[in-house]
Amino acid sequence: MNISQIRFDKEHNVEFYKTLQKRVRDYFKENNIDRYGNWNMKIKTIFMLSLYIVPLVLILTTLENNLAIVFMWMLMGLGMAGIGLSVMHDACHGAYSKRAWVNSVLGFTLNCLGGSDVTWRIQHNVLHHTYTNVTGMDEDIDPGKLMRFSPHAKRYKAHRFQHIYAWFFYGLMTISWITAKDFKQLARYKKLGLTKTQQKSYNHMMTVTIISKIMYYGVTLVLPLILSPMVWWGTVLCFIMLHFIAGLTLGCIFQPAHVVPSSDYPMPDDSGNIKADWAVNQLFNTANFAQKSKWFTWFVGGLNHQVEHHLFPNICHVHYTNLSHIVRKTAEEYNLPYNSQKTFFKALKVHGQMLKALGTQDEFERDFHL
Repeated sequence: MNISQIRFDKEHNVEFYKTLQKRVRDYFKENNIDRYGNWNMKIKTIFMLSLYIVPLVLILTTLENNLAIVFMWMLMGLGMAGIGLSVMHDACHGAYSKRAWVNSVLGFTLNCLGGSDVTWRIQHNVLHHTYTNVTGMDEDIDPGKLMRFSPHAKRYKAHRFQHIYAWFFYGLMTISWITAKDFKQLARYKKLGLTKTQQKSYNHMMTVTIISKIMYYGVTLVLPLILSPMVWWGTVLCFIMLHFIAGLTLGCIFQPAHVVPSSDYPMPDDSGNIKADWAVNQLFNTANFAQKSKWFTWFVGGLNHQVEHHLFPNICHVHYTNLSHIVRKTAEEYNLPYNSQKTFFKALKVHGQMLKALGTQDEFERDFHL
């Protein structure tokens, strides 16, 4: 089914979001603040960028001890994940700053890390946030034949072990980004007409992607191979380790927010209609975790508050903790779910259980009334 045919019900349960939007607007007005980042966001940006850049500089200039070099590569992996979660993510949503050029510059940090801000915006902003957990539309639940993230996807025999091997493949996520994925996505998005959403020509996007990847490999792999005292294969292994740490971190943050038992995975009818309001669909297919952990919330860019993020992706994550009280209260008033696990480890456990169920059962029976 063509993406342009998919429609959410605009007459069913829409009062929830209207009420919620008003309350959120009132919150910002009453507290005399705007929806963008604050001083905390600026400090975090400096920290996350430093967590990646400083270790790289030390590897290229001063360090001679192999153990110290390995540790620096590990820190870079955490820094890479931190930049993606806490800086680039808000910027690509236009939520970091009211100045468009600031969002563009900080969004481009993804290119500096080997990815592509353009393909990310299309996959994440256009597809994932609009059609959350809609099989065939949301690419975040479509990892190919390797894993089964949706009860509507075909189940293969190997999937019965996916709750075991999925974590390893999460670690390969960013390696996929820096190699072939961005190029395949750009070609596919062009055919689907989705590149038009970015107001740039396909040739421009492809050129920027190629040049930025060449520069990324040059700085992050070639220079360490030349300047670092570590043996060449050690540097290559550390480069892979960097990406494994970053990929595993990102996978463990994003997947437990959607691939969980509470998700109902809506499917459009033959006419492309989904019998749910868009905002209500977010509540049924998104889950929070570890909301009371200030440190965890700080490091993961508030993305443990995925419910708030999906309802208000254009609001900077530094506001999500306060907004969560408003969202939870409003959801309860309208008898709608507000899914949340108390701890990060419980969220991972539940996600693992869902992976096992998806790998061993063809269908899931749910009785959710949207």
